[in-house]
Amino acid sequence: MKIGIIGGGITGLVLAQRLSNQGNIVTVFDNNNQLGGLTTYHDYGLFTWDRFYHVILPSDTHLINFIRDIGLGDKLRWHRSLTGFYDNKKFYSISNAIEFLRFPLFGLIGKIRLAFTLLYGSRINNWQRLEKILVADWLLKLGGRNTYEKLWKPLLLSKLGENYKRISAVFIWAYIRRLFSARDSSLSKEQLGYVSGGYKTVIDRLEELIKASGGQVRTSTAVEYIAPAQEGGIWVESQGKKEHFDKVIFTGPVNVLQQVVANDLVKVSQTRETVEYLGVVCMTLITRKALIPYYVVNIADRNIPFTGVIGMSNLVSLEETAGYHMTFLPKYILSTDPLLKQPDDELRQVFFQGIRLMFPELKQDDIVAAHINRAMKVQPLQVLNYSSLVPKVSTENADFFVVNTSQFVNDSVNNNAVVRHVDEFLKKSTLLNS
Repeated sequence: MKIGIIGGGITGLVLAQRLSNQGNIVTVFDNNNQLGGLTTYHDYGLFTWDRFYHVILPSDTHLINFIRDIGLGDKLRWHRSLTGFYDNKKFYSISNAIEFLRFPLFGLIGKIRLAFTLLYGSRINNWQRLEKILVADWLLKLGGRNTYEKLWKPLLLSKLGENYKRISAVFIWAYIRRLFSARDSSLSKEQLGYVSGGYKTVIDRLEELIKASGGQVRTSTAVEYIAPAQEGGIWVESQGKKEHFDKVIFTGPVNVLQQVVANDLVKVSQTRETVEYLGVVCMTLITRKALIPYYVVNIADRNIPFTGVIGMSNLVSLEETAGYHMTFLPKYILSTDPLLKQPDDELRQVFFQGIRLMFPELKQDDIVAAHINRAMKVQPLQVLNYSSLVPKVSTENADFFVVNTSQFVNDSVNNNAVVRHVDEFLKKSTLLNS
């Protein structure tokens, strides 16, 4: 079949590879000049790496198997990682059981209650009831106030900013489940992984496979209109030209879908509230020496303007980054926050205020570059009863399908979940059998 895929993010590319592998001729449309969406790459001048920070867990079996399926299993790299914590101008390591037991910010009872929270959360299957409980209330009830204030709240702030106050317990449940899900028995749970060359390696391989199967990848190509064809199949209009496909799969946000699709192709249920999205402003600092020995530092100090420190070069070999150290400093905010539109120079000033507070010993000569990247829509905000707020999209045509991350009502948005979601869609749909 001739299949059109709208959107060249990871969802669209995984779909394209799976369908090409089945013998279909696939065309991918993407309005950006690079494929990958949020998983795309960035030219840092001295080297190229991911635009935002990504990591592979040993429990990400769907993603790991996909990477192996496309012939990149030998590019997977694993490294033991350390976890840090920052509060009141001090760094703490909580990377193993002994350090955790010595962690001075809460006592033995708090640590026991934290262990109970993790174990209990990992065994919950009925996520629907968690949608009705605020994440703060759930964590306070299970772990107590001290554990919440010293550990969970900084973690929520690092992932959600101030928006954590409106989030349901499903968010942290999905996080706990991902950490506790079945692991690759050949790997230590303390290890984290990446693909050599970053996600550019994955994106380049997928493009190569799609083209080798007779397909096409069209970047910088905005789709203007999608409509059913009278003789069957779907018309896609882009750059003033119409093209006919046997099937079309749309992978972009619902609001974009509504702008480009014919009224008789899909129905979108209207809900009383609109789905809100988190955006991110992320500074990538390139330095001559490491800022921290940890992969991730959760920040409890409210004077710091970013919500976490990701020491990517404590995971990724320095050979990948021309011998320089790479540190990501993300700040998660609502997609409507004016901070997302502030000029890069102003954002650098704000972030460097926090850098000077956290790393007073860092000299100007140690800093090689500071890059600002931003994304308007990173993930939906899983507020109370989120699943009831998600617009229900029903396709009115057997040749048109919608697959996107707004359908992740009980999962966090990560590449492992994307691969699993795509494979479940292809298994359940009649796409390949009709």
